Amino acid sequence: MKLRRSGLALFLLAMSQSIWAGVLPDDRADLLYHRYEGGGVEIDGPSILIRKKVGASLSFVGNYYVDMVSSASIDVVTTASPYSEERKQWSLGMDYLRGNTTISTSYTSSVESDFDATTYSIAISQDMFGDMTTLTLSYALGDDVVGKVGEPTFERDNTRQHYGIGLTQILTRNLITTLNVETITDEGFLNNPYRSVRFVDPVSATGYSYEPELYPSTRTTNAIGIGARYYLPYRAAIHGDYRFFTDTWGIDSHTVSIGYVHPWGDWTFKAKYRWHDQTGAHFYRDIFSRSEATNFRGRDKELSPLTSNTFEFGVSYAFLKKGWNFIDKGSVNLIVNLMQVDYDEFSDLRTSAVLGEEPLYSLNANIIQFFVSFWY
Repeated sequence: MKLRRSGLALFLLAMSQSIWAGVLPDDRADLLYHRYEGGGVEIDGPSILIRKKVGASLSFVGNYYVDMVSSASIDVVTTASPYSEERKQWSLGMDYLRGNTTISTSYTSSVESDFDATTYSIAISQDMFGDMTTLTLSYALGDDVVGKVGEPTFERDNTRQHYGIGLTQILTRNLITTLNVETITDEGFLNNPYRSVRFVDPVSATGYSYEPELYPSTRTTNAIGIGARYYLPYRAAIHGDYRFFTDTWGIDSHTVSIGYVHPWGDWTFKAKYRWHDQTGAHFYRDIFSRSEATNFRGRDKELSPLTSNTFEFGVSYAFLKKGWNFIDKGSVNLIVNLMQVDYDEFSDLRTSAVLGEEPLYSLNANIIQFFVSFWY
């Protein structure tokens, strides 16, 4: 668990399903290669997803996903040694359609050397008012087991529950709006067994020393998001989203995104900008005044106040539009994200600056997704 995975990300992957109730997903296969590079961390690997309908009411989906991680991030190089590991994740899901109601279930398993995660999820979607409104209720249960390399007896549990409600409304022939509300509760071991916090230590040559971080054993997060998509007369579309997040650790965040989609013959071009700003957790400090200064202590940079800007660019090309053998059509897709994060209270300790004069840390990352899709 040297690189802790987000429970929400696992939930969204497990819940991959059709946006609309009343319509089963198309038979489809996706072959994907993903790569993340930034802040001394490199993550890449393949993924394959296959969907298949059985009759008029059932659709099944399976996904296999691999992360190969190599990390010499600022957290690692200042308190530990660079490392590499592999994470394997697979999921199975089913959609059942009856009238205007769609029931979706899934199971996801993610395994790495020191972290096992299992997620069970269910969602019910209902079309109403002449299919102009879609209401979705969802629930997911995650059981995580946290280990520690080199300590075979170290084993800690974490239970995560995710409650969601979503509403999609067609307002005009060109305008669609969405509203999503979600609550996540975590209980158990929530910190990273490898991460340390630093505290002022006059005896140390650097002026500070380290001790293990200590988090609360519970966390509740609430989020509400609104979005809209407007279709332009020439088949293009613009979309915008806003999301507010708050939790019991004292973090409040605002996320705004705006995007544009433009088709041109067999090509489709996409562009998106995302801005994110958050406050820090109440138990976060870049440096503590002394050892065990507070009941809970954390120095994970993702819990500090921060601001991020992300630019996304995508291009898709449709081929085999007339079909070939059992394949109806295909597409090849490339998505590139350029992300920049400024941490307002997290010092870069890789420099030789004296205590109190260290520069603040900034992260630049590139994220690439390349995938080929086939409909059959």
